[in-house]
Amino acid sequence: MNNQNERKLVAVAKALGESASADALPKLVELVHSESPLVRRIAASAIGKLAGIVDSTASVDLLGPMLNDAHPQVRQYSAKALGAFGVAARDCLKDLDDLLNSPIEKDYVKRSVNASMKIIQESFEINQNNSKLLCQKCKTKIDADEYARSQKAFQRNYCDHCFDEVYLQRRNWESKVELNKTIVVKDGTLVQSKGEKLIAQWLSDHNVKYRYDERFRIIEGYAVRPDFYLPEFDVYIEYWGMDTIDYKIGMLKKLKVYQMTSKKLISLYPADCRNLDLAIREKLSKYIRL
Repeated sequence: MNNQNERKLVAVAKALGESASADALPKLVELVHSESPLVRRIAASAIGKLAGIVDSTASVDLLGPMLNDAHPQVRQYSAKALGAFGVAARDCLKDLDDLLNSPIEKDYVKRSVNASMKIIQESFEINQNNSKLLCQKCKTKIDADEYARSQKAFQRNYCDHCFDEVYLQRRNWESKVELNKTIVVKDGTLVQSKGEKLIAQWLSDHNVKYRYDERFRIIEGYAVRPDFYLPEFDVYIEYWGMDTIDYKIGMLKKLKVYQMTSKKLISLYPADCRNLDLAIREKLSKYIRL
């Protein structure tokens, strides 16, 4: 599949995931069987975002086989998505447990598997015991499905109404971020600064696969949006390009999350752009051979 077609299908999958429409699921069936691992991964993520809207059984039937996908990130995102379906995904616990205990499975896949298994198991117990959980915002009682959906997305307990409110607020914020991505890299990626463009072009020129500005839940209760993530090497790159007080406070919080999880992080600064090739090579050499 060429890059142009892949980008188009990725955009379709993302749009379906954001559509909040029950009609989106049949359209995702073809995408979960795409030859592109990236398209399959985004399609799995889209199904998870539609939890509470689309048919749970049909969704789990699509996601379950993807746990055996040849690509680790597809397995990871399928596991993540299954967590959003709670009780309906209980029959997938065996396959999830197999991934968790596999000696050759990637650690980042296992973290996602473990988080989803916990949500599925707790949802089942809530359903069985008719437990009384309250929405964190409005204090109304929530059921097992609402628990699973809100835990998967926010690690918080929300009823469906409050979930949609919080989700909309986050999507509006992310839309503002997307509007700031006006600088085009040679491979078509849109970034927010000249420094990020130089980094993206260096990675592209050296055939290093990267994902730009995507959210990762790298520890329970915390999520980060690294400037760049190198999936082949499990390395994160942050470009610290501003010097305001608020920016530095955010930078320190982000660095703390990386340190808490012992992530492989490369920090780059505007001064590094003067000889970016040397800076990236020196810092990347700690983790990979170039």
